[in-house]
Amino acid sequence: MLDLDLLPEEYAVCRLPAGSALPASLSSGPDVKGVISVTWAPDELSIICPADRVPEDATVEASWRCLRVVGPLDLALTGVLASLAGPLAEARVNIVAFSTYDTDYLLVPAVRLSEALDTLTAVGHRIAA
Repeated sequence: MLDLDLLPEEYAVCRLPAGSALPASLSSGPDVKGVISVTWAPDELSIICPADRVPEDATVEASWRCLRVVGPLDLALTGVLASLAGPLAEARVNIVAFSTYDTDYLLVPAVRLSEALDTLTAVGHRIAA
């Protein structure tokens, strides 16, 4: 079973047009407990960030809460995201997952947070706020 941290702020998933530069509002990086994920792809710049740091002119899906798997995790581990996503899929809680070198993150809709936490603890995961 996994130990998870519930990050304190709400998050947003943002999209900017292909070729966009990193917005200045995000250039200083995240707060101490926060996370910002930036993915440049041929057809978009996708950003996951605290809701109070959303870039101007972005297409935004807001009101997500973020769970961080306590790491660091070995990159050879298998099944980490599956152990989280599987039970949430059975409970019909949608997710957005992303990873860093050290760990995995999971966004769940803020309105479904209680249900997501109950689902994950019911299968043995431990969650700290």
